[in-house]
Amino acid sequence: MLATIAGHLTATSWRTGIAVLPPRIADALLRVPRERFAAGASEERAHDDTALAIGDGQTLSQPFVVALMTTLLQPAPRHRILEIGTGSGYQAAVLARLVAEVRSVEVVPRLAERAAALAHELGCANVFVRLGDGWQGWPEHAPYDGIVVTCGAAAIPPALLAQLQPHGHLVMPLGPPDAQQLCDITLDARRRPSVREVLSVRFVPFVHELNRDHRCR
Repeated sequence: MLATIAGHLTATSWRTGIAVLPPRIADALLRVPRERFAAGASEERAHDDTALAIGDGQTLSQPFVVALMTTLLQPAPRHRILEIGTGSGYQAAVLARLVAEVRSVEVVPRLAERAAALAHELGCANVFVRLGDGWQGWPEHAPYDGIVVTCGAAAIPPALLAQLQPHGHLVMPLGPPDAQQLCDITLDARRRPSVREVLSVRFVPFVHELNRDHRCR
């Protein structure tokens, strides 16, 4: 899996600016058992570099995309990260090996409960999952050193920009479903946003559920 990711990084580096997977992120990917998040896929299939369906119209992102988004966040051991779209919980589990705290918001009840339980089973005590509308972020624990969004939107949610530290990274897909761009959004010291298009991607759409909001773990 890591060899495939390395090949993709080399091939896309002219666009992403990332040619090599940082050793800390490579180690985190190796330490997380991806097959536990693959919703019934065989172990061999779980490690293929492809997205996998996990039910409720959601997917487990391909390893290359997880590696790329994680690298764009520039995670440091002291960081507190917000994730929007917990899904299977795989991205959160990878980040848990890299940062101090991961807070993740998921709109689908079954996925939120399963991801929280799996994080507990795998000893990710620094992962906290909340059922709710990701468009609003998780303001009670803001600001965050980085934010990653695993669903596509036409625009940047204002609440997420408000919850991002200056010079932090907000990594998310933007644009219509057939023309999404993975974007790296940063704020300068005066909180003015800068958006860099990184790579063409295809993610499930952002879902709003304003009447759901509670913590699973």
